[in-house]
Amino acid sequence: MNPAELNEKAPENFQVKFDTSKGEFTVDVTRSWSPNGADRFYNLIKNGLYDNCRFFRVVENFMVQFGINGDPEISKLWRNANIPDDSSDQSNTRGFITFATAGPNTRTTQLFINFANNSFLDSQGFTPFGKVTQGMDVVDSIHSGYGEEPHQGKIQTQGNAYLEKSFPDLDYIKSTTIISS
Repeated sequence: MNPAELNEKAPENFQVKFDTSKGEFTVDVTRSWSPNGADRFYNLIKNGLYDNCRFFRVVENFMVQFGINGDPEISKLWRNANIPDDSSDQSNTRGFITFATAGPNTRTTQLFINFANNSFLDSQGFTPFGKVTQGMDVVDSIHSGYGEEPHQGKIQTQGNAYLEKSFPDLDYIKSTTIISS
């Protein structure tokens, strides 16, 4: 799974089904909202990067974050595979999905789904590329008991072994599937 080779252009609109430990939800993606983000997401879904990933950061009334692969060797490949920022007129409101960012042009594989109106993120490079259109109740029910406690550096280096041992109640993605394009 070489990041440089996963660069297929996404369809203008497509849907992704997430099958999780809490049930299923569907994300509708609109490429024009965030072309670089939609293309990255499409390639990661097609190649199974999110399968068996944990929802490791859940902040009530804010968002749920995921996207660090459970295999440290795969995570290492993607750690610095940044994509350029996109501009958009979409906003980080309830149900919208966006890549996490640590500053300009630092988006890689981590995503989050907004639980609330987080429009304050819009000017900080958090560009939505899709929206949960079915199953937001499933997203709302993802285990939030650990808050921001799992250490992202340890997830990167130890993967699911760390999370399963130290945070056994985390919900996770069983599989992701492109169901229409």
